[in-house]
Amino acid sequence: MSKLITSIQESWHEFAVKASWPTMTELQKSTTLVIVGTIIFSLVVFGMDKAISTVLEFVYSIFG
Repeated sequence: MSKLITSIQESWHEFAVKASWPTMTELQKSTTLVIVGTIIFSLVVFGMDKAISTVLEFVYSIFG
């Protein structure tokens, strides 16, 4: 049991003291980058979906 408590204490010490946390400016820049990347990725997937849908509808209209 003492090993478990020691392990938890060491983990907490490393988490609270030794870890380096980003500044608010760095955090805002990273968040903005993630949001912009997500929007771009979503638009690419949407465009691919629309293109494939259009091609398949055309093929179905020819053969169906």
